[in-house]
Amino acid sequence: MPAQNPAEAVPPAVLAQWWTPFERHLALERRCSPYTVRNYRQAFSDLWRWMAGNPGGPGNLARLETRDLRDFAIEAQRRYDRRTLHNRVSGLRTFYRYWERTGRVPRNPLSGLLLPKLERRLPQFLTEEQVRQLLSGPQRLHAEGNSDAFTAWRDRLALELLYGGGLRVSELVGLNYGAIDRASGVARVRGKGNKERLCPLGRVALEVLERFREGFAKAAGPSDPVLVSASGRRLTVRAVQLLVKRYLRLAQLPEEFSPHKLRHAYATHLLNAGADLRIVQELLGHAQLATTQVYTHVSAARLKSVYDRAHPRA
Repeated sequence: MPAQNPAEAVPPAVLAQWWTPFERHLALERRCSPYTVRNYRQAFSDLWRWMAGNPGGPGNLARLETRDLRDFAIEAQRRYDRRTLHNRVSGLRTFYRYWERTGRVPRNPLSGLLLPKLERRLPQFLTEEQVRQLLSGPQRLHAEGNSDAFTAWRDRLALELLYGGGLRVSELVGLNYGAIDRASGVARVRGKGNKERLCPLGRVALEVLERFREGFAKAAGPSDPVLVSASGRRLTVRAVQLLVKRYLRLAQLPEEFSPHKLRHAYATHLLNAGADLRIVQELLGHAQLATTQVYTHVSAARLKSVYDRAHPRA
């Protein structure tokens, strides 16, 4: 994307009038992650720069109509792939839905706006053997003298919770000790849209949690974060992303894999082992079954691959 022209920067008065109340709504009422708020801010800034570059247009966020947003989307297609375009428009839909409810705009100009269809991409995921290699990384580094005990157990705990519980990174860093019922092995997490769900964490993840707490967090209370830095501060999303990249390198796996790939692996491995699709939907916290169904395509592709290799008539 080209560098922003200072002349097209969103004026402070516009930010105060349009963005700041919406940002407060996202953070306090919807409890969106900083990552989501950042993406919405980028969408808002994109729209303002487009308006600034079209002096013949409405020039006022309250007077934009669907045809204006259609022009904006057509122009944005030259700069973004379809997925990014859909994300930008989704952010703007939420923005205008908020201001429609407050009465500042008469209707949401994004209503009825059609976008190019997204390509159906199968999620990348790690095989069970690759997951084993990845999860063994922290202890390997510690055994080789390249990591201290705190970091080794903390990092292994992060990886085990991502895979054992299918957590999003934002859910992982927001997890407190009080949200985990150690007797049942279930964690209460807050996901997208501030929705709460129950996540079984798995025997191994719970064992690592107990070992870490016993060794390094005996004094931790219910409101204390599970994942912390050496100084005791809650880990950030970025810190977990870098942590995962470190162990991907160690396991000689593609570094472009993100922590989210462990969530993909969690879902795919459950389905491969015969888990019910609707149960997996609940475990992942997906609002729509269609979001979860993409993992059935991965499992079907794996079955087809095995068939092609093994069946004499394939």
